[in-house]
Amino acid sequence: MDLELVTEVLAPEPAYRTRQVWDWAARGAKSYGEMTNLSVGLREQLEERVPFSTLELIHEAKSVDGTMKALFHTSDGHPVEAVLMPFRDGRRSVCLSSQSGCPLTCTFCATGQMQFRRNLTAWEILDQALHFRRLEPIDHVVFMGMGEPMLNFDAAITAARRLPDVGVTPRRTTISTVGWLPGLRRFVDEVEEPIRLALSLHAPTDALRSELMPVNDRYPLDEVIAECLRYYELRRRKVFVEYVMLAGVNDSLDHARGLAQLLDPKIFKVNMIPYNPTGMFAGSSRETMAHFKDALHKSGFSPTLRLTRGRDIAAACGQLAATSA
Repeated sequence: MDLELVTEVLAPEPAYRTRQVWDWAARGAKSYGEMTNLSVGLREQLEERVPFSTLELIHEAKSVDGTMKALFHTSDGHPVEAVLMPFRDGRRSVCLSSQSGCPLTCTFCATGQMQFRRNLTAWEILDQALHFRRLEPIDHVVFMGMGEPMLNFDAAITAARRLPDVGVTPRRTTISTVGWLPGLRRFVDEVEEPIRLALSLHAPTDALRSELMPVNDRYPLDEVIAECLRYYELRRRKVFVEYVMLAGVNDSLDHARGLAQLLDPKIFKVNMIPYNPTGMFAGSSRETMAHFKDALHKSGFSPTLRLTRGRDIAAACGQLAATSA
């Protein structure tokens, strides 16, 4: 919902009318017709002049594990995907996209193989969350879908700051970055809310990381890690590290030792991510991942091996590519 357009349409009305519309939308209302504290005339004006969502739902798919993926189009026809992940402990986590496509071309990520279209607006980001909120309450959000949030900093942060109205507190909101420093520096300097920071790392050395993630040529590891350390010093919040496990590429014991040398376990929490097929690599074996995890344990870390969710509908980490699978 484009609340700026709602404000424009309701300009002759008291300012609280816009807040009433947003309150209904944030609680999961499915149409203007449900907004019973607005007059019929105002609801009709909104129906006529403001689309209830900035996104058009094109396709939905549901995994055997309960994960749901939604494919949307923006008003100008660009594809966007978002994912709802229900967990057995009751959590309902939504993975949001901040761009249609991604310009950073990480080799292991399906989104990076797409054509980049454009940044999404804050309302287009929020409408992904609102779509799933209309189905059921949500309580966690990760900005880990299509795109690099720090390349779309203002819209991503504006959206994140409205999520508490939808039921997601800042402490349950995570913004991921490959280390795009201009946006990361702004995040460290400007965002005082306790929004979590995740670093998409995937290699312990510059040489290997540049092979996997071309952005590393522009912003090498020492600069990115230094900014993460500054985040910890200012906020006293751990940085979550995402590390996708690629067979024979970044999963050896030497890589684990290198990761331990690079990171301080008091500051960084490592999440190992099983590779979800996108056509470029093979995933590490269970045995290899177990040895890698054990090596990190011996170096003082408490690594987590991430659950794979929605792989059968191409909704898992790294698989979003605007398909209707």
